[in-house]
Amino acid sequence: MRFPLSLWAFSAQIAFKSNVHTSPTQTTMAPSRTQNSGFALREGADVFSPKNMLELGRPGAGIANNGGDMVLVPFSKYSFDEKKNKKSVYLVPLESTAKPFEIPFVKDGEAIWLDDRTIMIIGHAVEDEGNMDLYALDLKFETTAGLLSAEPPALIASFPTTTATNFQYSLSDGVLVFSDYVYADGNISSVKEQDEAYENRGTTALVYDETYERHWDTWTGPKTPSLFSVQLLRGADGVWTMGTKYDNLLNGTGHSSPVEPFGGTDDFSLSGTTVLYTAKDPVLPQAWHTKQNVYIVSTTDPGNPKELTSGKQGATHSPILNSDATKAAWLELAEDGYEADKANIVVYDLVKDVRFTLIQQWDRSPDSLAFSADGKLLYLTAGDHARVKIFVLPVPPTPEQSTTHPELALKFSTPVPLVQSGAASGIQPLSNGRLLFSRSSFTSPNDVYLIRDLKTFENDIQTSQTPVEFEGKVEQITHFSADGLNDYELDSGEEFWFKGALDRDVQGWILKPKGWNKHDEKKWPVVLLIHGGPQSAWEDQARKPWSTRWNPNVFAHQGYFTVLINPTGSTTFGQGIAGDWGGKPFVDLIAGWKHVLESYPQLDVDRAVAAGASWGGYAINWIQGHPEFGFNFKALVCHDGVFDSNYNGYTTEELFFFNHEWGGVPWEEKSKALSEKFSPSNYVNKWSTPQLLIHGSKDYRLPETESIGAFHALQQLGIPTRLVVFPNENHWVLNHGNSLKWHYEVFKWFDEFVGDGSVKQA
Repeated sequence: MRFPLSLWAFSAQIAFKSNVHTSPTQTTMAPSRTQNSGFALREGADVFSPKNMLELGRPGAGIANNGGDMVLVPFSKYSFDEKKNKKSVYLVPLESTAKPFEIPFVKDGEAIWLDDRTIMIIGHAVEDEGNMDLYALDLKFETTAGLLSAEPPALIASFPTTTATNFQYSLSDGVLVFSDYVYADGNISSVKEQDEAYENRGTTALVYDETYERHWDTWTGPKTPSLFSVQLLRGADGVWTMGTKYDNLLNGTGHSSPVEPFGGTDDFSLSGTTVLYTAKDPVLPQAWHTKQNVYIVSTTDPGNPKELTSGKQGATHSPILNSDATKAAWLELAEDGYEADKANIVVYDLVKDVRFTLIQQWDRSPDSLAFSADGKLLYLTAGDHARVKIFVLPVPPTPEQSTTHPELALKFSTPVPLVQSGAASGIQPLSNGRLLFSRSSFTSPNDVYLIRDLKTFENDIQTSQTPVEFEGKVEQITHFSADGLNDYELDSGEEFWFKGALDRDVQGWILKPKGWNKHDEKKWPVVLLIHGGPQSAWEDQARKPWSTRWNPNVFAHQGYFTVLINPTGSTTFGQGIAGDWGGKPFVDLIAGWKHVLESYPQLDVDRAVAAGASWGGYAINWIQGHPEFGFNFKALVCHDGVFDSNYNGYTTEELFFFNHEWGGVPWEEKSKALSEKFSPSNYVNKWSTPQLLIHGSKDYRLPETESIGAFHALQQLGIPTRLVVFPNENHWVLNHGNSLKWHYEVFKWFDEFVGDGSVKQA
C-alpha cells in the first residue's frame, strides 16, 4: 500500500528482524531465502536490454584532417557470439554525399592523419608479434562518383617497443610526437632489454620508499610515460620514411606526461616543432598533491623545457597552442590538493612573455579548449545544468604584464553558448568558418556534427562590446547508431526541478519505462540512481561515454521508472560539498524523491529500490543507517562504495582527495570529527534493508575491503545480502561479459524484492 506522505516521511526502511541491536555474538548469519532461480533479464525486439546496449557500436570523437573535408572516427563494436571487441575507423566526408568508409583493424590500433590532400594518409599502429608497426594507408576519394577506397597499407617502420601511443603529427615540419613508457634512463631503445631483465629478476616483490605505490588499478613499476619525437617524411616518390633517432623531450627533467592514469593526447599539443605539455610537479609528493605545471619544449632542443605556469596553481588540463605557436592556453585550477575546483582559462603570449587569466567570475568550469583557426577566439566545452555545452570566447589583447585579474570588457569574460543540448566533445575549428564536434545524449552514443558559416558570428563577437547570441544551425553528419536504436524508442529524459537545501533550485531527470501511460492504473516500480564523484553529475549522455553500466534507458527498459537527481555538490551547477558528504546532498535527495512521488501517483512506493557507485555507493550505505530519511527502499545496490570514511583516508591511493573532502589527514581532529559524523560504518546498528554489494579487486581508489566490511556487517545483522566480486576489474566494470553479469545481478536483486512475483516482507 502507499503511505500518506506525512507518514511516509517518517517511516523506516523495511526491516527483516527484530534484533537489530544485538551484539555479533548473539546474531546469526543472514537467513537463507528462496531465490528466483528462473529470473532472466527482459529482452525483446523493442527492449533495450543490457546485452543490446553492450553490443551497440561505440563511435569515438571525430578528428578532421587539416583541409577539413574528411573526418576520422574511431569505432568499436563488441560481439558476445565472437567474444571479441572489434575496432575500426570510419572515414567520413564532410562536403560530399559519399557514404562513410570503414577500415577495420586486424588488432587494436590507433589512427591519425598524416596528410590531408585528395589522397589522404592515416597512420595505423598495431602490435604484431612483439613489434609496434607504423603503416601508411592511401585513401582514394573520387569527388564526382562520391566513392572512397583504400590501397593496401604500406609498412613505414617499426617502433622499438610495443607501447607507443598518443600520436600527434606535424606535416609542415615532418615531426611525429608520441608517448611511451621508459625506465629511469629515458632511453626508448633499451626498453625491451630492460623489460626482459625486470621480468627475469627472480622475484615478484615490489618495494616502495614513497607514496603512489599503486594508482587506480596498477601497482607502480619502474617505468613512467614520457614524450618522444621522431622524424617522419614523405619523399618525392610518395614513400614515407621514419627516422631511427627517438628524442625524449622530457629526458632528465623528472617530468612524466601524459599524466596517469587517464592522460592522453589532451595532455600535450604540437604545433610545428613546438610541444606544450602538462605534468605533475616533479618535486611534490604526487599522492597528496594535485599541482601540475605547464611546460613548452622544442623537438629541436629536447630535454630543455620552459615552465609557463606561475607556480601557485593546482592541476592544469587541456594545454593547446595556436597554429603558429605564438600563444598557448590551458585550463587551470587554483587550489593544490583539490581535483574538482573550478577551472579558469590561462593564456600565455609567447611573443610578449605575458601570462593572464580569464573567466574567474564565470560560475562554470570548462573541460576542454581549442583555438579558432586564426587564433583570435577560444572554443571550449563546459558542463552547464547537466549538459556539456560548447561556448566561444574572444581572446583579449595581451596586457602589459602577467596578471590573474586583468581588466577586461564583458565580452572577454562571458563565454557565449553555441550548442546547448547533449554532451559535446572533440571540438575542432576548421577552415571556412566551420566548427566540428561530436555529441552524445541519453538516446545515442557519439555522432559527428558541424556548424557552418561562423565567420560573421566570429566577427560580431570580436567587434561587439557586449556578448552576442548565436543563432546558427547545427548539422548532424553521421548517424552511426540510428539503425541499431530505432526500434527501442529510447527515452530522451524529462527534466524536473525542485527546491532543495538552502532553498536552492535542484535538477533531476526521469526516464519512464516501456508501456508507461499516465492514465493507466498500473503501479510501477521505481529506482533512484545516485551518481558518484561526488563531483560528477547525471548529464544528458547516458554516462561517459555510453559506458558499460549505469545507462538510464537500460533501467527503464527493465521496467523501472528511473529517477536521477543532481544534488548539492554535482558538477555543472556551481557548488561543492567538501566536509558535508552526509548533509545537504541528502536534503536534496529526500526533497527530490518526495517531489517525484507526489508528481507521479502511478509509482508504487512499496516497490522502490536504489543503487549507486563510488560516492553513490557511499550514499547507499548512508541511507541504510538513516531510516528517518523515509525513502522506504525495499532493496539497495552499492557498487564500490565507501563504508568507513576514516579507513578510506588511509587506504585510497589519491590521498589528496580524502584530505580535501574530509578536512585533513584521517588522524587530525577535524577529519576525525567529520568521519565520526558522516561515516556509514558508525550507523550500522540502524541498517535493515537487503543490500547487494559489488566490488572490483583492482579498485585502488576504494579498496574491496569497503564492500567486504559492509557485507560482513549485514551478514552478522541477519539482513539479506549478497557480495559480488570481480577480481580483474577496477573502480569500473569494463569487461563486456562482466558487465552483463553485473546487470544480471543488479536486476535479479531488485526483482527478488520488488518484482511482480516477489514476496513482499514487512
